[in-house]
Amino acid sequence: MNPNTPLSPRPLHHLSEVYRRVTTTARLRSEGVSAAETTEHCRPGGPWQQLLPGVFLLHPGPPTSEERLHAVLIYAARERTAGVPAQPGAQGPRRPVYPETMITGLAALALHGFDSAPSLLALDRIDVLVPRLRRLRSTGCAHIIRAADLPVPEQVTGLPVAPVPRALADAVAEPGDADAVRGLLTEAVRAGHCEPAAVVRELAQAKLLSHPHVVDAVDSLLAESRALAEDRLYRMVREHGLPDPVWNVDLRLPGGPHLGGLDAYWPEHAVALELDTRTPRSGDRQEDDAVTSEYARKREHLERLGITVVHITPRKLRDTMEQQATVVRTALMASCDRDPAAYVVVLPR
Repeated sequence: MNPNTPLSPRPLHHLSEVYRRVTTTARLRSEGVSAAETTEHCRPGGPWQQLLPGVFLLHPGPPTSEERLHAVLIYAARERTAGVPAQPGAQGPRRPVYPETMITGLAALALHGFDSAPSLLALDRIDVLVPRLRRLRSTGCAHIIRAADLPVPEQVTGLPVAPVPRALADAVAEPGDADAVRGLLTEAVRAGHCEPAAVVRELAQAKLLSHPHVVDAVDSLLAESRALAEDRLYRMVREHGLPDPVWNVDLRLPGGPHLGGLDAYWPEHAVALELDTRTPRSGDRQEDDAVTSEYARKREHLERLGITVVHITPRKLRDTMEQQATVVRTALMASCDRDPAAYVVVLPR
């Protein structure tokens, strides 16, 4: 490759050449390029340029998105062997390894395919997640975010990228446009990137749930999740030939206490269905346990009255709708083999 030849931008899925175009002082030195020669090549109008401390781009002109991503990872990982040219007879350069380093924030969401995230080229900075004790400072387009415990990165276009919940938490950590934050969180659920509970858990761990620009966005996230689950529930009943239930009802004993709300109820079969959309807002394990206990008490009370309760999570409804329909159908068919249920009053919720 001629280092004086400008390279045109390449799509994100094509990453082989970037290992040669982005390099470090150590790697240049290993190729016999002195510090003085590197400085000379990086003068204004020269064939190379310095992107970050110790990280160089071996062509003039603006860096592509993939070049910036690799430059940030190289800088943050202090990786010394990425992109070393292959030995004679080898099949191209080695794929770089970036230990304990991953792209996060808006750049990660763009890599995950979020339509509501800015394009990589539009980002002035790229967030990169590193261990808390790593001695680095943010500079240029590299914005360092530290964490005591790093999540397991996902490989996206050959790059280590933070999982969506963590990337979302890092993307909304700084006060910003509330509408933009709401768009990111709701897209996470609408597009099936992750479950709302995982997002809320990350936001809670980052102590963001009290921030004004996050509170309303979380409400929208949970409402979006609930609406999608209800729509899938209607589809399940319709597309899998289940008898029509009464929707969104409260049950009460005659003249007695409230038994709880249900998403669907088949009175003639005494079968109840509840969408399990539990999402504790505090991230507190005790709160999670309390909510779980409340669900269990409600189910046990109804079943003591002879009412079969089917719990379905939004994820199961999304991923295994036919299987969930079979569970409901089996419960309906089994009703004739059970003792009659107690009489309950059914009220609209």
